[in-house]
Amino acid sequence: MNELVFFINNVIVAGSVTGSIYAIGAVGVTLIFSIMRFAHFAHADMMTFGAFMVLLLTTLFPAAGSAVGLPTAIVMLPLAMALTAALAVGIDRAFYKPLRSHGVKPIVMVIASLGVTLMLQGLIRLFAGTGGQSLYVGERKEIYRLELPFEAITRPVVITEPQVILFVLTAVAVVGLHLFLSRSRLGKAMRAMSDNPDLALASGINTHTIVAVTWVIAGGLAAIAGTLLSLDVTFKPDLSFFLLLPIFAAAIVGGVGHPFGAIAGGFVVGFAEALAVFNWTVLLRPVQAYFPEWLELPRSLAFVGTEYKIVVPFFILVAILVWRPTGLFKGKVIT
Repeated sequence: MNELVFFINNVIVAGSVTGSIYAIGAVGVTLIFSIMRFAHFAHADMMTFGAFMVLLLTTLFPAAGSAVGLPTAIVMLPLAMALTAALAVGIDRAFYKPLRSHGVKPIVMVIASLGVTLMLQGLIRLFAGTGGQSLYVGERKEIYRLELPFEAITRPVVITEPQVILFVLTAVAVVGLHLFLSRSRLGKAMRAMSDNPDLALASGINTHTIVAVTWVIAGGLAAIAGTLLSLDVTFKPDLSFFLLLPIFAAAIVGGVGHPFGAIAGGFVVGFAEALAVFNWTVLLRPVQAYFPEWLELPRSLAFVGTEYKIVVPFFILVAILVWRPTGLFKGKVIT
């Protein structure tokens, strides 16, 4: 039973945390692709920028969270979301809109997004430095140990405060996005533009407004994902390097241009990573007596080492592209 708790802590909880972060990031990527028709490689850097804004605001107002009983970083998150959304809209106006007005091909937009990526990385490193920093400024991260009601279990299920907040905000974001896209007039206009931009323009839909709203949503979600990841571990200026491939893999696995597919893809990639680096020797140890004498369990039995975890999303990405290029939910394929 203790081995089962070890599995819950290192696969169920860890996979849910990673999957939630990837899902929120992948939704932003797939929304941008569905409206603007290009892969925005700077999205992971917007996640890093959002986390950096939270760190900056938390440093300036370290006691703001004590009044409401929440970490100061969470209290500052809405303002950081607004700043990240403003950055996203500003980047579009300064870099992408002139290119769209000239009717360039999507590959040119992709190359431009790589330039924006390098620019954002340089600015973040310039002001944030190169080392890691905790978003808990003068505060302590709460750790909850849930004891299960079984005498044979001595290990608790461990979950941290930012992980609980992550699960709540992920659920709120998913429900809110669903209601917005399915019930609101603006959301229906976004879906119409995603399906057929020319027809949406001919129908009188203000495409400039749709583009701006898309960047606002993507920027806000990026700030949430980057902040909650930094709360759970630590803020690093190179955060985007470890996020870019997984969130794109999640978007492609779910189906590019399909927001709810991106959510499913995020959890697929998150749990795949957790299962790939899990030490299966712990689970097999109780049944080792049933194995042949010549078969001895190694001390560590995992599909890949922790340092090679980044390989897992790449493998899933290639497998999905070969097996089902449109993804699990039949997203868009641009030729």
